[in-house]
Amino acid sequence: MEEINKNGFVKFHLPCPLCSSSDAVSVNADNSAYCFSCQEYIREYDMELQPTTNSNNEYEVKDYMKESNYAEIIDRNISEQTCKKFGVTVKMDNMGTITNHYYPYHDTQGAKIATKTRYTKLKEFSIQGNTKNSGLFGEHLFSKNKYCIITEGELDALSAYQMMVKGTYHTPVVSIKNGISSAVKDIKTSLEWLENNFDNVIINFDNDEQGRVGAMKVAELFSPGKCKVMHLPEGFKDASDCLTKNKIQIYNKTFWDAKVFAPDGIINANTLLDAVLKPISKSFVQYPFEGLNKITYGLRPSELVTFTAGSGLGKTQVMREVVHHIIKSTEDKIGLLMLEETPVITSKGLMSVEANQRLHLPDVHVSKEEMKTYFDATVGTGRVYMFDHFGSNSIDNIVSRVRFLAKGLDCKYIVIDHISIIVSDQQHGDERRALDEIMTRLRTLVQETGVSMIVVSHLRRPEGKGHEEGASTSLSQLRGSASIGQLSDMVIGLERDAQNDDPEVRNTTRIRVLKNRFSGITGPCCDLRYDIDTGRLTEVKSDDF
Repeated sequence: MEEINKNGFVKFHLPCPLCSSSDAVSVNADNSAYCFSCQEYIREYDMELQPTTNSNNEYEVKDYMKESNYAEIIDRNISEQTCKKFGVTVKMDNMGTITNHYYPYHDTQGAKIATKTRYTKLKEFSIQGNTKNSGLFGEHLFSKNKYCIITEGELDALSAYQMMVKGTYHTPVVSIKNGISSAVKDIKTSLEWLENNFDNVIINFDNDEQGRVGAMKVAELFSPGKCKVMHLPEGFKDASDCLTKNKIQIYNKTFWDAKVFAPDGIINANTLLDAVLKPISKSFVQYPFEGLNKITYGLRPSELVTFTAGSGLGKTQVMREVVHHIIKSTEDKIGLLMLEETPVITSKGLMSVEANQRLHLPDVHVSKEEMKTYFDATVGTGRVYMFDHFGSNSIDNIVSRVRFLAKGLDCKYIVIDHISIIVSDQQHGDERRALDEIMTRLRTLVQETGVSMIVVSHLRRPEGKGHEEGASTSLSQLRGSASIGQLSDMVIGLERDAQNDDPEVRNTTRIRVLKNRFSGITGPCCDLRYDIDTGRLTEVKSDDF
């Protein structure tokens, strides 16, 4: 009986015919296999395959011409002439439907050493021979030229070659061997050939996140000015998609519009015209307080806003009002990391805003039907996601959750209350350094994802009168690190004399804008009155603002 490992494979630690790994392949009982290095599935694995050191690359490659022919790949609009150029043949069933594509791979001397079979119905492949020592797909066909396009797959290479024609001239096109995960490795193998033979190398990977990231990584391998990156318009996945839809002009235009690759952060300002001319929206969403909106113009995408106040001055209640307003005024998703309370408490807090009642108090009597109504109108919308923070609040853990909320769940707004808890969870004990790290990473996430992020932060106690006694807030009082003020687009302070004998004064919160990168306007902007019966904050009209 064959040995079976913990993942169910009967043979493992075998060489991969696609990448350079000598022991990453595991094989199932049906001879299908998976490479854990290049992360590709192989339908039929050659059990006699061994890594080679033979400089002549003398592989016996099955002659598929006996069971296949040159023909037009009709569903992809690829001509028979194009297939002949690359040596690609197809196999048909009795109905004349193409079932298999056969893509040949050659070594640097032009000898055929492997064939990749793609099964059209299953979208799977098998390898006969070994592509480890081959060049890129199509590499043996081309020599010195002004341009060379690199695609993510063989079909894309055929498609691009067919579309990039002027008279009898075709732009050279090659493809990486084994998908985006092995792109860097594949290009490194052929880098000298690409650098020495072509004035311009154009990368045209798939129009998705993996393709875009992979293109950037590959582009970094080339000497400065050598590489350009094609960005297909929205709605077009790759070169094959363009040809299939007969959008050849669009593909050609994208080719000629490709920009010379520059490392992250370096752009030519002359590319910004469209962005500059784009009308500026007053805001993405308004705050629930008119006075705050007059100064800030609301909350915008790709903006990091910090709310700050002393301890016990109502930061969380202000956040509940803001979150409730977002839920009610938009159809967008929102992510909440309320680190001082459980999701149940957060839910009841938002439901209380909806109900105009403090639902958590024991003397408040509300029926289950009413509670369900308040629930359905807020957290029951399905657009509110919360972080159940049982366990670690480490920086890595928080950043991972924030990224998932933004990119995995498409949350447009994210609230973190409060950042000091994250810092206190760190092992190194250096509060300033920890705040620098978390704020830098949150700032990066905001720019990367385009979310609107609100962060709650504490203030240091000032000399003399404390914040709980009505002391004014300032940027210099932000606790722990100047990075909070530096990296925030907006800093909003809350002030309240919580110890005043006058209940009206005691329950009034002043909002002061401490930093405003958008309009530059700062200063006090409105007062909020807390109603002890309803638990709501209501803006107080005043001539002072």
